Amino acid sequence: MGIKILHTADWHIGKQLLKVDFSEDMDLFFEWLINCIKDNNINVLLMSGDLFDQANPSQAAMKQYYSFLKQLLPLKCKVILTGGNHDSPYVINAPKELLEILEIKVVGGVPNDISELFVEIEIDNKKIVVAAVPYLRDKDIRNALPGESYADKIELIRSGIANYFANINEYYTTNYDGIPFIVMAHLFAQGASISESEREIQIGNQAGVEAKIFGDTPNYVALGHIHKPQIVGQSNIRYSGSPIQLSFSEKEDQKEVVILELEGSEFNISSLPIPQFRKLVSIKGSIVEVNKILSDYKSESPLTDLIELLIEEENENIEHIRMLEELLTSEAHTYYQILKGRINFKNKLVGTSVLLNAGEDIGDFRPIQLFEKRLEQDDSLEDTQELILAFKEILQKISDTALTN
Repeated sequence: MGIKILHTADWHIGKQLLKVDFSEDMDLFFEWLINCIKDNNINVLLMSGDLFDQANPSQAAMKQYYSFLKQLLPLKCKVILTGGNHDSPYVINAPKELLEILEIKVVGGVPNDISELFVEIEIDNKKIVVAAVPYLRDKDIRNALPGESYADKIELIRSGIANYFANINEYYTTNYDGIPFIVMAHLFAQGASISESEREIQIGNQAGVEAKIFGDTPNYVALGHIHKPQIVGQSNIRYSGSPIQLSFSEKEDQKEVVILELEGSEFNISSLPIPQFRKLVSIKGSIVEVNKILSDYKSESPLTDLIELLIEEENENIEHIRMLEELLTSEAHTYYQILKGRINFKNKLVGTSVLLNAGEDIGDFRPIQLFEKRLEQDDSLEDTQELILAFKEILQKISDTALTN
């Protein structure tokens, strides 16, 4: 039997989406992952960066991380974990020596000696070599030059990243040539499809690199940073993607892990879908249509589905805005929780200046006259007289307050 490796990335432990804590989602993912490692006889687990969502994770996030590692110990699965752009190298590396005793290799940041990135693994007289490259920060790959332009900076970052991986390949060829080789990396590869939940890397995604920088030396490149699972350039260069949907822009993504099985000197590559523990759903339509969809909504998700509302109405109407506010502030439903919403009016009311005829000045009109002009623009209002009386009452109260002060 060949060595079996599981590639995952971008766990973002501690992630919240508009105050909704994803810790339950991660607990369910970790439970699934433990069973996946057992059922598929996985020997090595690779996690390519962004372990945590914040550089200074909460105690709850740290506890969740260590709890998962504890569950892994009886499985005798070796772990290699790298830091991403969300991670603090110091936080990741703090327990480094202790974890290595447990066959858990962590590389939070770029070490002084490139040899420290390389891990040789032997199982049943078969070997693989992994270069565990973390997120490369500017200081790791280039020297800033006085007076450099923005374009110069971008080019220096790209060339610095390319040179770094050229050095990785050279070190492998010198010391391990012939042993199946995996490179881990956390960066933006040009051509990758991104979502709104990825934070900018280096100077935005303009500093993205071409997949060809990895060369032909690695048998597989295990990428992290982009949350959508995808192949970049060729089938052996892949983003595993994040294990759960982290934003509404990822709602259509099928999350997965990548499984590699060594046969001879090559890897057979396949993917395994991750169950969806809750849905992120966008509901579109008029306020009436949206209310109907919500009233009929059912779900079999183990966790409460999260919903964004995208309401479209023909004419601007304050009542529709009020109805949206009521939905947004309503209590969580059995099957769903509304997280956010917006309303778009196809025929917006015109501004005050447009209401005036040629030669007229806003100073020529009293507030009540301007209010009446605006009401005339909204055909959906049936009883404007009541609104006019209410507006006059507001004006009177403003006037009375001014006199008493």
